Amino acid sequence: MPTSIVTGGAGFLGSHLCDFLLAEGHQVVCVDNLDTGSLQNIEHIRDSGFVFVNHDLTEPFQIEERVDFVFHLASPASPIDYMRLPLHTLKVGSYGTHNMLGLAKVKRARFLLASTSEVYGDPQVHPQPETYWGHVNPIGPRGVYDEAKRYAEALTMAYHRQQGLDTCIVRIFNTYGPRMRPHDGRAIPTFLRQALEGKPVTVFGDGSQTRSFGFVDDLIRGFFLLVTSGEHLPVNLGNPHEMSLLELAEAVIRVTGSQSEIVYEALPVDDPQVRQPDITRARQLLGWEPQVSLDEGLRRTVDASWSDAARLAAPR
Repeated sequence: MPTSIVTGGAGFLGSHLCDFLLAEGHQVVCVDNLDTGSLQNIEHIRDSGFVFVNHDLTEPFQIEERVDFVFHLASPASPIDYMRLPLHTLKVGSYGTHNMLGLAKVKRARFLLASTSEVYGDPQVHPQPETYWGHVNPIGPRGVYDEAKRYAEALTMAYHRQQGLDTCIVRIFNTYGPRMRPHDGRAIPTFLRQALEGKPVTVFGDGSQTRSFGFVDDLIRGFFLLVTSGEHLPVNLGNPHEMSLLELAEAVIRVTGSQSEIVYEALPVDDPQVRQPDITRARQLLGWEPQVSLDEGLRRTVDASWSDAARLAAPR
């Protein structure tokens, strides 16, 4: 029975990954300091092969058991969180990644780094292939997250090239689904919360900036395909269907049946104007592409994440 470590395992993505790995017959060690994760995300797990460890990965982490896979997801990921925890974000991307790479080396485990589409910054190439180096502002308010992930990628490749460590890197594009916090600060949970409460849906700028939204189940399936492949270079995982944030707001209002109006607020500093993954490599190397449509994913998110009372409270 394989053993997997999932850092950030009590977070949105990490908890779904823990569920998936347990269903695949893995023993799972979930490591999280609960800065942004929550025990509520894993309280449903009753599997004897699951262990939770409360630990801050900026400190060394040891485990006696054999380890086959290390999934390094730990990091604040929402602008609200990494602007609140800028130094910790940088430290978990540097010290935390170094610590988990060192553990993977000792255990001779396959290491997966959860990177991000934010390494592309506000891209000058569209859509973004893995060969694009990006256009990032290292000293802007988003730089602590962007540069932490860029450094983590460089560190991962250094361990692979110099130490012979078996590594892979996934660049995650905007992902949504159950267990996202309603006050996460990102577009979909914010729009859903506002629509379900019958409040105005707030769009930054004129809403013309684009994103590509993938459902969490599709992403986690891609994680597993990548970690069980022999690939070492970065692979984009995301939905190539690009849409504006205004179109997203309209879709959320449509799916929830809300009567909310759309209002506009000032655009945040360094907010990317376009974001769309080129998933050619994922298709060719992994046979992967997203399967869940936006409307279906939004309905699943609402059904799983918001109570009946909240849904009934929304104007119809």
